[in-house]
Amino acid sequence: MVGKLLRSFMVCGALALFSTSYAQDDAATFRNFQFSFNRVSQAYMKYNDTLSKMFREKGLVYPPHQIFIRSFKSNNEMELWGRNDDTSQYTLVKNYRVCALSGVLGPKRFEGDRQVPEGFYFIDDFNPKSDFYLSMLLNYPNYSDMINGDKKKPGGDIYIHGGCVTVGCLPLTDVFIQELYVLCLNAKLNGQNYIPVHIYPTRFDKTGLNFLGRSYKDDLEKQKFWVNLKTGYDYFEKNKKILPVMYASDGKYVFQ
Repeated sequence: MVGKLLRSFMVCGALALFSTSYAQDDAATFRNFQFSFNRVSQAYMKYNDTLSKMFREKGLVYPPHQIFIRSFKSNNEMELWGRNDDTSQYTLVKNYRVCALSGVLGPKRFEGDRQVPEGFYFIDDFNPKSDFYLSMLLNYPNYSDMINGDKKKPGGDIYIHGGCVTVGCLPLTDVFIQELYVLCLNAKLNGQNYIPVHIYPTRFDKTGLNFLGRSYKDDLEKQKFWVNLKTGYDYFEKNKKILPVMYASDGKYVFQ
């Protein structure tokens, strides 16, 4: 019996070491691939020290432990937040200007609608050879989008990218995308595999709610959708923390 337990512990230990080694090798491969491109290595050399100073001035460690991105379509703003551990509150680090916007307020529902999505996403991939300088792919369509959007052609390829042009993405200037790309890359290399990105039509403050109420008073579908998003927005505004996001069978966001 003791022998069996010992062998079991040895196997589990070997598997754990293998898993850790595999993860380290995978991270090293990812890092080497990214820095093999001049755009990435040059952006890193140009902005990494500035980013480190920016975080230290906010009382945050660098490379970052956790970062979070919020964007507000009608305000053309993208906020960068950071925190040092899993239980602390997020601190606002910087506000970027989104330099172009396509479509109207409201979620993306089908391919070709030119809409910037609204909802709760994360960065799914890093593209160091983008046609728009550098770009980071969002996991659109998520489950909510697939339920509520076109079942066959919900669209895709939604990025945060440079170039300052868009047909449904979140574009920044080339200067800003270099900075944000380096930051997000550092966060991923530091262990944050899923960097959350929340996209709202506007800030759900008094001004924003009055605007939505006047401009979209007859669009009950959008109003219902925004009420759902507001739950996540309100929690973060009050607590400076993010609630885990789940999905109901009808595609509605459910917060745990």
